[in-house]
Amino acid sequence: MAILLNLETATTNCSVSISKDDKIIALKENNAENYSHSEQLHIFIKEALQEASLSFSDIDAVSISKGPGSYTGLRIGVSAVKGLCFSLDVPLISIPTLESMARQVELQAGEIVIPVLDARRMEVYSCVYDADYQEIRETRAEIIDEGSFAEYVSTSKVYLIGSGSEKCRGVLEHPNFQFDATIVPSAREMAALAFKKFQAKQFEDVAYFEPYYLKDFVIQSKKKV
Repeated sequence: MAILLNLETATTNCSVSISKDDKIIALKENNAENYSHSEQLHIFIKEALQEASLSFSDIDAVSISKGPGSYTGLRIGVSAVKGLCFSLDVPLISIPTLESMARQVELQAGEIVIPVLDARRMEVYSCVYDADYQEIRETRAEIIDEGSFAEYVSTSKVYLIGSGSEKCRGVLEHPNFQFDATIVPSAREMAALAFKKFQAKQFEDVAYFEPYYLKDFVIQSKKKV
């Protein structure tokens, strides 16, 4: 039996779960309009442990949603998970943010799910998964236009989920597109993915692990008057 602590901070949803093997036994999360991770993350960790009647010493590994997503959110999550792994002397597991999102949609044979996270202007972070949640196109930062995802929607129902789907809704008109902007990354779906990696001993190097930013962080300075 493995007790796993799972942290999701890639978007506005500050989410913490504890799982026993691949089953969730505690979940604390809050999807605030503004990022609240620095205030809430460690509180949620303690509350989740209390809900599960566990202590830090019971944890066998910690998993983190590695991105893509918010630069600030990812940094907060990775800093927290590194501190936990070093102090508890447990392994670090990384979970692709878009893959855990994809698993929130129940698919029928032949259907496709594309998690899309909002980036700047008309840009999104996206990845394409088939009905078995296998990645059939790699993660990209891309600008949405009328031809986006045309190779999939012509023959399949395509679910566009996440914060970037509102951008897509205004541009993509094929009837096979289904949009759901309410879906956010959550530590709930991380449990099964983390346990699979735990069993396979697919661990990260705690000292050198970095989030998957996908593109460079740009600091926008105010224009001089």
